[in-house]
Amino acid sequence: MDAQKVTLRKMTPSEYDVATEHREAETARELGKFMPQELARERARQGTAQFLPDGLDTAGHHLVVAENGSGEVVGNAWIGPDPRQAAGTTSSAWLYDINVFAPFRRHGYGSAILAAAEELVAREGKTSLNLNVVGDNAIAIAMYQRNGYEVSSMYLSKSVQR
Repeated sequence: MDAQKVTLRKMTPSEYDVATEHREAETARELGKFMPQELARERARQGTAQFLPDGLDTAGHHLVVAENGSGEVVGNAWIGPDPRQAAGTTSSAWLYDINVFAPFRRHGYGSAILAAAEELVAREGKTSLNLNVVGDNAIAIAMYQRNGYEVSSMYLSKSVQR
């Protein structure tokens, strides 16, 4: 398979609304494994409010869609400051979310969006791009590893409820 290339551009307000709805639903689905669904939905909404207080126009954050060479929107990403560091004191950026739309999955677009995100943060003078990935998302983990990402910490959990 030939390597895909994408161009990133800022989301439109309607693209932002759709991406936010999708991201919050996915976050709530994951959190719902550990807490009641309504609380999971509220936590997902709180995360958006905390990290994107000005929505699409939150300073330092890139909410982008990825277009292929034919101009089709194949996915989106949210790239911003590393939340583990004090504002403006780090040389790393954070990939908060990456999404390849269903018709374009398994064609190399995830890697293409990742490469474009890396180029974006490198142009800003950042020296690393960090992220979290859900531990049971084997497809995403494999993609990140193929693209040179390594485990830098691991959070483990075991339910002990009776």
